[in-house]
Amino acid sequence: MTKKKKQIQSVRVENKKARFDYAIDETYEAGIALQGAEVKSIREGKANLRDSFVRMKEGEAFLHNMYIAAYTFSSDLKYEETRVRKLLLHKQELIKIGIKIKEKGFTLVPLKVYFKRGKAKVLIALAKGKKSFDKRETLKKRTQDREVRREMARQ
Repeated sequence: MTKKKKQIQSVRVENKKARFDYAIDETYEAGIALQGAEVKSIREGKANLRDSFVRMKEGEAFLHNMYIAAYTFSSDLKYEETRVRKLLLHKQELIKIGIKIKEKGFTLVPLKVYFKRGKAKVLIALAKGKKSFDKRETLKKRTQDREVRREMARQ
C-alpha cells in the first residue's frame, strides 16, 4: 500500500482586487510558461497580478502585464518583467472559455499564482465586471460581517 501525499498549495501571489471588481462565475487552473529564473522570483513572492489580464488569441490563452521582478542572484539573461506569458490549458477548456467570452460577455481574470507539485499554476476566472452599485453592496456586506464578528467576540 502506498500513502498519498498531501498536495500542498503554497499561494505566492494573489489578486485581491479582482474579487471586488468582478463577479466570478467559473475558475480554471492553468500552467504558466516561464523562463529561467522567473520561477525563483515567484517563489520569493516578487510578483504582482494587480493590473494583469488574460486574452485569448488564435485559440490560446496569454497572460498580460503580470509583473515578475528579476531574480537578484541570476547571472544569465535578463528578461522583460511584464512580458506576455502563455497559459497552458487543455484544448476543451480553451474552446469552452472562448465560447463564453464571445457569447456572454465574460472576461478572464487571474486570481492567484501558486505552486502545486513544484509547478507554477495560475488560477484564472471567468468573470463579469461589477457595476458601482454592486461594489457598494459588497462594501456594506463586509462592514456588516465585521460588526457581527465583533459582537460575537465580545460575548
